[in-house]
Amino acid sequence: MIGFLTGSVHSKNNDSIILLTHGVGYLVFIPVSELSKLVINQSLEVYIYTHVREENLDLFGFKTSEELVLFKILLNVSGIGAKTALNIIDRGVKPVKSAVANADVDFFQTIPRLGKKNSQRIIIELKNKIGGIVELDLSGENSDSRQIIEAIGAMGYSKAEVTQALKDMPDELLKIEDKIRFVLKTLGK
Repeated sequence: MIGFLTGSVHSKNNDSIILLTHGVGYLVFIPVSELSKLVINQSLEVYIYTHVREENLDLFGFKTSEELVLFKILLNVSGIGAKTALNIIDRGVKPVKSAVANADVDFFQTIPRLGKKNSQRIIIELKNKIGGIVELDLSGENSDSRQIIEAIGAMGYSKAEVTQALKDMPDELLKIEDKIRFVLKTLGK
């Protein structure tokens, strides 16, 4: 298995380079942001991930070992393939870690081939490996519901209790103050 290559850039394609190493040209997929910075005949060192599947053997190259580690973690997320993981790495390690820590689904949805469910899956699966600051909201709650849960939760009620009370709320209540009063009355019974 190849883990690191040093050579010169022989040629560039849309998403890969040919890295010439001791007379052998390796086709290496690299993040597009790095690809745009490379010049033909430029000396280059890359950390390599050798991706073997069915009849293909692909090499993915990264400037830092941190990118390589994150790439490997992303490949373990169900539904995320090597090309999608490479697109995620292209955004930068720090922004990706920040998006995971802050449960920023929108960040991941800007990446091609990533919908809401896969974005949520990435956050959930990477949170225990990277760490998180904000909990991911999978409930589909609207802004009013979140505000009510936070406000009443600050009074000592659990999220589950408040969520249950919200299910019984009449549709005619429009103001958030009225909704909070209703939930408090329901919880007070």
